[in-house]
This record gives sequence, structure tokens and C-alpha cells, in this order.
Amino acid sequence: MNVSTAPGDLDPYFIPATASIQETRPRTLKHGDTFAVLDRNGNMPLGGGTEGLYHRDTRYLSLLELLVGGGRPMLLSSTLREDNATLTCDLTNPDLFEDGKLVLEHDQVHIRRSTFLWQATFHERIVVRSFANVPLSVPIELRFAADFADLFEVRGSTRTQRGRRHGPRIEADRIILAYTGLDGQDRSATLRFSPAPAQLESARARFRLELPAAGRAEITFEIGCDVDPATQTRPPTDAFFACLRESRRALRQAAGRAASVDSSNDIFNESVRRSISDLTMLVTDTPEGPYPYAGIPWFSAAFGRDAMITALLVLWMDPAIARGVLLHLAANQAQTVDPVADAEPGKILHEVRRGEMAELGEVPFRRYYGSVDSTPLFVMLAGAYLERTADVATMQRLWPHILAALDWLDTHADRDGDGFVEYFRQTESGLANQGWKDSHDSVFHADGGLAEGPIALVEVQGYAYAARLAASRIAAALGDTARAAALATQAATLRDRIEAAFWCEDLGTYALALDGEKRPCRVRSSNAGHLLLCGVPSPERAARVGRQLMDPSFFSGWGVRTVAVGEARYNPMSYHNGSVWPHDNALIGLGLTRYGQHEAAARILHGLFEACVHIDLRRLPELFCGFARRRGQGPTFYPVACAPQAWAAVAPLGLLQAALGIGFEPATHSVVFDRPVLPDFAEQVILRNLAVNSGRIDVVLRGRGASTGMQVLRREGQIRAVMVS
Repeated sequence: MNVSTAPGDLDPYFIPATASIQETRPRTLKHGDTFAVLDRNGNMPLGGGTEGLYHRDTRYLSLLELLVGGGRPMLLSSTLREDNATLTCDLTNPDLFEDGKLVLEHDQVHIRRSTFLWQATFHERIVVRSFANVPLSVPIELRFAADFADLFEVRGSTRTQRGRRHGPRIEADRIILAYTGLDGQDRSATLRFSPAPAQLESARARFRLELPAAGRAEITFEIGCDVDPATQTRPPTDAFFACLRESRRALRQAAGRAASVDSSNDIFNESVRRSISDLTMLVTDTPEGPYPYAGIPWFSAAFGRDAMITALLVLWMDPAIARGVLLHLAANQAQTVDPVADAEPGKILHEVRRGEMAELGEVPFRRYYGSVDSTPLFVMLAGAYLERTADVATMQRLWPHILAALDWLDTHADRDGDGFVEYFRQTESGLANQGWKDSHDSVFHADGGLAEGPIALVEVQGYAYAARLAASRIAAALGDTARAAALATQAATLRDRIEAAFWCEDLGTYALALDGEKRPCRVRSSNAGHLLLCGVPSPERAARVGRQLMDPSFFSGWGVRTVAVGEARYNPMSYHNGSVWPHDNALIGLGLTRYGQHEAAARILHGLFEACVHIDLRRLPELFCGFARRRGQGPTFYPVACAPQAWAAVAPLGLLQAALGIGFEPATHSVVFDRPVLPDFAEQVILRNLAVNSGRIDVVLRGRGASTGMQVLRREGQIRAVMVS
């Protein structure tokens, strides 16, 4: 991500925390490159918040407000379907007065708003029902506005010049709001209504509903982003139901492709279903396959690091996502040196933006490569995908891109020739820190002084080691035994160098990084846990790191903090220096399991599950504050954390894999449970539709903690389940 806790003069891409997203608990919808942020009433109010309808990094609608009799209706309930398909808001009328006289008592009219997104169009149906015993004439008004602000403007960037907003084009049942940007692109929001409003103006549509006693009426409207009017052949009412059926069918098909989880704990089941629904919503279809966008509202775009970690955490459930991610990133791999984009041949994307500011170069993220870890993660994920699926054909397709990535690791990535991977932005407009902790102050020394580059992050060296081992396995699968042996030797040499340069015996862990002078940043951080995932530490050192990550200086009760209590820049309210990130915990959990520390992984899963109990919609946010857990209270929220966020959504799924020791052996058609540990909150977990090659199997695990047994419930094709105790 490109978020910072720095003032704007230090980092131009930080997100100002002038208001807390957690206060409003907005409702979000997404399909493809379009997303909507609404309040709990289903409105998009003015006021400088995040609410709006966005398409390709531009806010197409900045105001949408429903009024009844000139007043704002009162909220009864706000429900986002479990599959994220629709938002339903139940409202009622307030007391309405005319000339000081009460003309409609409250709670006489029920209003139900049903909203969803499909193919760049916002659909809404408003059903108004009277519970009065006399006829009612109910005035309904929809207010709207389109500012066509770039997403970075909404985030706080200022612009000296903007494009031209056109006057509205109004017809009987529609209005078109349009804008031509400085990039020469025309953008338009087309609002269509059924029935046609009694009065349609540049910023409002007015209706008068004549309701008999206990009668009902409805209004349907849609907002299309850059739609061709010639394609709008169906009335909004017909389009609403047809598109709703299509959207739900697509969600069912996507969810049905993956394995599913059920347990003896109903709340955990709710959180898992929300995780899968959020992932399904965030996945966007690309020409190369499914690709999870990072999160809403700030990161609804293709991010390399986020997508690969997300794919890795759900690889056991849905390998198709990893394949789509790998192929899409390969198609967008850098080919040339471009300092503004931080691009070098073989490098893998950091992010892609399609808004006006990116197109004009006002921000460098049109196609930006400024992350040091995306490239080794690409090779790591390819190796994990091959191990999970034995899909050699996809590896053959990816092999030239893997070789290019390895070449980048050997050349451009090693900026001083010492064998480590370093980063240093090529221009002042790029990101200063290019690991996953990319705040301006996230890499520092024990005295709190900021490290100066080129910087070699400890986890990135682990990724580079794991990437070479993964490439060795891929080369062997493709028949290139000589290259496989050379890559394995290169990995072993790097492992020895990491151990020698980063291990701090007195700290009992690995240094956060090496600075430009090769001085270790002697800070206890969660980054060391990623080395466990990569298999770098010796068993003895891994045991010490694992014990430290689970002691109170790191483990808050909800999860592992990014920085330990007592470090110079520790702050539980910071973005990267003491907060708890679910995806970070999931990667650590998988690393702990690699070294046999299954109970620790189950404990982390338990902590994040307990956090879900206290969180709206059971939805884990991007991060939360690192304050210690207090009896009877939930976690402390971070004010501008994204939710849903792809890698946070799938963190419990990755941790469940870690606790249950789930692995796959395609050569023997086997699902393997290696010393599984059930989390304390569940005595039974059922995994359905686990796939190996063409076989599928349903398995139940029962017991308590490490005393766990396994039973096969269903088997389809050649497949078996094995438990290692």
C-alpha cells in the first residue's frame, strides 16, 4: 500500500486521518472496476467523506440522498447480504410538518432500499409501503451530484487544475452528468428512473407517490458509469431483476469453485462466510483470470504484493486465483527501465491506477513497480502453485517470466553487489519505503533513527531465498536439472548469508533490515516471522523467534504486533509500528507451522476470531491498533483502515490451514493433515470440496487441540486424505 503516517511534506501519498471510517461503519459494494461506499441508510452524503460511486479510480457520484416529504427517513436496519450481493436498508418516515402542522406521523410509511452493482452500473429499487388506514400522498426526492474527483483527490491530494464539467443533459426519465478530464477522456454518469420523475432537474428527481390505505409503490433507478445509451434497452425495473439474477449466479459460481469450511462454532462460520464473500467480491475478472483487488475504498485496484499474498493464503481452497494472479502479473511484467515508474526489466507490478491523475503523471501509479518484494513473491507463488496443483503447462507458460524475475533479483535488485536485495526509489515521486511496511518511519534503528537506503529488508531476503528454491523445483519439473541444481546452490548460499548478517543473538531474533551502510536495524519486528514462512532459520533459531512472537511484548491477545512493545518507535496506534495486521499474522502462522509450532498458529487464529466477534459484519479490517486485549472489550480500531481488504479477509483461512497442517500431494492424489490442532473455539471443522487433480473430498476433523481425529465424509474421483500425527 502507499499509506504513511507522515505529514504531507514528507510523503505526498499519505492518507490524512481527519475522520474515522470506523465511526460511520460504511457499507461497501463492488463489481469489477466499480465500487460504492454508502452510509448505513444507503446514502452517499456530502461532507468530505469517502462515500460515493467510483469507477476506475474516479468518483462518478459524490452525492446520493433520499428524502421523504423533505426530511431524511429514519433508519430501522441496514443489512449487507452474507454473499455481499445486495445492501438492504429499511427506513421509515419521521414526523412530517407543513406550516407547523403535523401532516404525517412517524412510522406510517416503510421504505426498503435494495442496492447492488453489476457491470459498471449501480442499481437500486425503492419500495414504499403505507401502514396508514387512510390514503397518503408521499413526496419522494432523490438528490444527486457528480464531482468526478480522482480517487487521490478524495484521499487528500490537491490539484491546481481540473477538467471541464459539462451541463447536465436531461430527458424525461434520465439525466447524464459528464466531465472531460485534462487527460482528454470523457467520463459520464447516466441516471435512469422508472417511473419517470414528476420533476427532473440538474441535482434532483422528484416523485409523488399516491398510496391507498395500506398500499405500496416503487421507484427503480440505475446509475451507469460510461455506459453507451444505445445499450440501455431494458427499463430500469426489468434491468434490476435481470442483473440481480446474473450477479447472484456469478457469485455462486465463483464461491462454488473453492473448498468450503464449516465448524461447530456458529460465529466462526459467520466470519468464514464473510471472508469468502469479501474475497469473491474483491476478485475482478481479467483477460488472464480472476484477480483480487486489494481493498475498499483506497485500494480497489490491481496491487501485486497484496494479490499474491491473498492468493497464497487461499491456495489450499482455490488455486484458480493464484493462476489468475500469476498470469496477469506476467502479462504486465516490466520490460524496460523507467525511473518514474520504478520499473526495471523483469520486475513485477506494485499497483495499477486508471484515474485522471495517474494518466497525467500527477501521481506515478499508472503502472508502478515500486515494491521490492513483488518480484520474489511472484516466483514464490509460482512454486507454491505448482506444488499445490502439479500444473506443469502453466509453469511452461510462466517460465520466461520467472527467468526474467530471477535475472532482476541477480542484477537490478542487488544494488551494491553484496548478494542481498535492496530498494532505493529512482525518483523523488516514488515510494520511499518499498516493502509491505511502506510508511516513511517503518524502517528504523534501535535508537529510533530512520534507516537510510539502499535498504535490505529481512523478510525480502527470505522471499529471495524461497523464490530460488521455488524456481529450482519448477526447473526440475520442466526437465532442466542443471538449472535446478544451480538455483538450489544459490539459495543455500543466500540462506547462510542471511543467518550471518541478520541474526542478533542478544535480541533472540533477526534484524529488521540492513541500512545503506550495512548496519543492522536491531529492532524486534514481525518481519522476522516471515523468515519462518520461507524456511530460512535453523530449527533452534526458529523456536526462539516463535516463542518471542507469542510473548506479551508481541502478542496483544488479538494478534502479533508489527513491532514489539518497548522498541523506540513502538506506537499501538501507528500504521506499521505496533499495530496488528491480519495478513501479517497469517503469514507468521504458516511459518510457525512449518517448524511444528501448530499450537502457536492456532492461538493466533483464536485471537483473530475473537476480534471478529466484536467487529461489524464479522469483517476483519486491514489492521487494528496494537493495544493489549482487555477483558470484555473488543480490539481498538485504526481510523482509516480499509474494509473489506483482500489479504485481511483471507487471513483466517490461511491460519486455519496453518493450524490444521493442510497440505497437498498431487503425485499421490492426497490431502495431508500434518499434526492438526483444532482451535480452542471449535471441536469440529468440516472441509468440503477439497480438490487434488480431478478428485474431490469432504473431511471432518473432531477433537480438542492436538487430540484430533479425521474422517472422510465424501470422496469423488481418485483422492485420499492422510493424517500425520
